[in-house]
Amino acid sequence: MTNKVTIRSTTLTVNPVGLGTNAVGGQKYYPNITDDDGRKVLKAALENGVDFWDTAYTYGPKRSEEIIGEVLQETGKRNDIILATKAAHDTKNGKPIFNNSPEFLSQSVDEALQRLQTDYIDLFYIHYPDEDTPKDEAVGALQQLKEIGKIRAIGVSNFSLEQLKEANKDGYVNVYQGKFNLLDRSAEQSIIPYTLEHHISFVPYFPLASGLLAGRYNEYTTFDKGDLRLRQPDFQAERFRQILHVVEKLRTLANEKKCTVAQLVLATYLHHEAIDVIIPGAKHPAQIVQNVKTNDVTLMKEEVANIYRLFHHL
Repeated sequence: MTNKVTIRSTTLTVNPVGLGTNAVGGQKYYPNITDDDGRKVLKAALENGVDFWDTAYTYGPKRSEEIIGEVLQETGKRNDIILATKAAHDTKNGKPIFNNSPEFLSQSVDEALQRLQTDYIDLFYIHYPDEDTPKDEAVGALQQLKEIGKIRAIGVSNFSLEQLKEANKDGYVNVYQGKFNLLDRSAEQSIIPYTLEHHISFVPYFPLASGLLAGRYNEYTTFDKGDLRLRQPDFQAERFRQILHVVEKLRTLANEKKCTVAQLVLATYLHHEAIDVIIPGAKHPAQIVQNVKTNDVTLMKEEVANIYRLFHHL
């Protein structure tokens, strides 16, 4: 039985290995994914005790939330799952913008509730900051929704340190989601000291750097046309090869621990004092099974330090 954790400053208790669902209904990121693939992943999560699901309006858009709602309705498992979703994407004069206005956020929560077929959302994030809304006003609107039971916890994502400070002026922010992995630890210089001081949980996204840190690629690996990864700097020629060379060095320790490289990397994050939960993605049920085995990996402090040190120069 997995030891569950409570996400700090919330009442949300979960398996520390969650699920990022941008591949559920995520054809705009992964062209060969089908809705049925997404359903299979969610059902595998239910079967394997992966009970913290992270989605967003923009995954699809809307489709990820809709599929999650359908699966939870069909299985009757809504109360077994801690759901996190996000919103900020809007349009103005036909052009995409970010919107953090209280009215928009309130409407976004209501629309997400409908798509998810539920009457409460466990964790709701402002997905991206806009340019105009005072961040404490935006979070204040979410606090009102929390007080009436539509949401249980408040998060922000992709905010700068200054925006986070403004958002948390009244101490209402529970969770911050931002980029953090072995290739990019810049959050430790800015955001993480603040989250630790203010008892805000830090949830890293792209924990496996779109699979690059999972030990599954080599220099001959190719990706389908339109694949999200083709646009990412870490997947370009020489940089790609350099990273793969360092990732390969993890394999020795992974073999010693009788785990995969991906499990080793994910376990490293769970030893970080700022991080309570991780949300690796999955496109296939087998990846759910593999990800959840991260809980079985034990690491000594020195081993964790050595893993971070390997990537320091990249």
